[in-house]
Amino acid sequence: MIQREDILSMEYLKKTEFTGCHQGMRYRLEGVTGEDGEKKLRCTVWPEPFNFFTTSDEEKESAEFLFAEDGVADAVAWMNDRLFEEKDRWEHAGEKWDNYG
Repeated sequence: MIQREDILSMEYLKKTEFTGCHQGMRYRLEGVTGEDGEKKLRCTVWPEPFNFFTTSDEEKESAEFLFAEDGVADAVAWMNDRLFEEKDRWEHAGEKWDNYG
């Protein structure tokens, strides 16, 4: 399970994106400008083994949250939901190395 302590501070997120992985699921948190012009926290998850840029968009799932401490907590909860609801997807993610090249 991903914990809030696994994600760096809001001060860090204000400057750049944060990436990590847990049990076959990779994730990225970044500040973006929402449709309403307000800053949002976008959280994207995708299966291992590849990084954000080499993984196709079809493999990624994203959600946006408040760009605040509460938003980070909501993003962590959302990622944990993805871990639970798509358990098979993450458990077999490492098998994709064979498709590389």
